[in-house]
Amino acid sequence: MFYIWEVNDLKEETLKVKSQNVEEIKEKIAKAQSIVLVDYRGLDVEQLTELRSQYRKAGVDYKVYKNTMMRIAFKDLGLEEFNEFLKGPSAVAFGYEDPVSAAKITAEFAKTNDKLEIKAGIVDGKLIDVKGVNDLAELPPREVLIAKVLGGFNAPIQGFANVLQGTIRGLAVVLNAIAEKKAA
Repeated sequence: MFYIWEVNDLKEETLKVKSQNVEEIKEKIAKAQSIVLVDYRGLDVEQLTELRSQYRKAGVDYKVYKNTMMRIAFKDLGLEEFNEFLKGPSAVAFGYEDPVSAAKITAEFAKTNDKLEIKAGIVDGKLIDVKGVNDLAELPPREVLIAKVLGGFNAPIQGFANVLQGTIRGLAVVLNAIAEKKAA
């Protein structure tokens, strides 16, 4: 026999699960340096497995959530403008370690798999469109950017060291010439 309180218990349990999903999404959004929203319709299991593998290697979390749950989470975080992209099947790639990695992997994968459609993204709390995601994907990795900045700092110091070394070398040549002249 099916009782009314069992139906109420099911409703409460469903609400509890949905609430946990929304909280999980909000935590991931808060932790992520970048987010890329995609439409994965048309990808087969093998392609999705390959995409997930690439994300995993880069420390990117790829997850499929119900659009309703994502809408609530984005609204709670003040990112309502992102909700216009939550139409049809949606998956989210959360880039935690590097703001470029989620966009780079998604854009590269989309080049060879035209079924994967980039919808939008978020970087530093700012909404970016498909072009913005593709532009972000073109940036070099973080390590390369850091190396370029450090190289820029190092160049003037290295030049200064060369000037000093030339001055010291010139002084040594002059002193050597004077010593040879006195010896003769």
